[in-house]
Amino acid sequence: MSKKNGASGMANPTKLKPVDADDKQLLRVVIETPKGSRNKFAFDQQEHIFELKKVLPAGMAFPYDFGFVPSTKADDGDPVDVLVLMDEPAFPGCVLSCRPIGVIEGEQIQENKEPIRNDRIVAVEKEAHSWADIDTIDDLGKHFLRELEDFFVQYHQLSNKKYRVLEVKGPGHARKLVKSSKR
Repeated sequence: MSKKNGASGMANPTKLKPVDADDKQLLRVVIETPKGSRNKFAFDQQEHIFELKKVLPAGMAFPYDFGFVPSTKADDGDPVDVLVLMDEPAFPGCVLSCRPIGVIEGEQIQENKEPIRNDRIVAVEKEAHSWADIDTIDDLGKHFLRELEDFFVQYHQLSNKKYRVLEVKGPGHARKLVKSSKR
């Protein structure tokens, strides 16, 4: 359908409820970019489509599924970001129920601009077998966590931005972030 008619090809997933209706401890996450993809996708709220935003260089890919919590707005103006640990990659537009295990608090710095907070929740998809025993971000281990942090630093460098990890906090802080970001 054309935009002239006021209709588009899909519903707006940014308007979904941010928590699971059956279990309020679970976040709903809309996947934008699947694990292993070099393509960075983002949902365009005006046109109601998933759009290719950038292609990562050869040898670099998203280490895990990446998406957002619907009905939230973070300090950077986008919905709250979530990195989802699960057994197999999802696909853009897939909605998952996830257990938040922590948050990587960070700031994004662009030349000649004030730093902007850009926190990333880390969550486990509720049916994930390989990650079933992970309750907090500390359970991942320091080396694994360092790799996640390094990915975000390198990812931002591609856009001539700097990313600095401020702190890593547990699941309670991830839930507080979602609660304070609800719109």
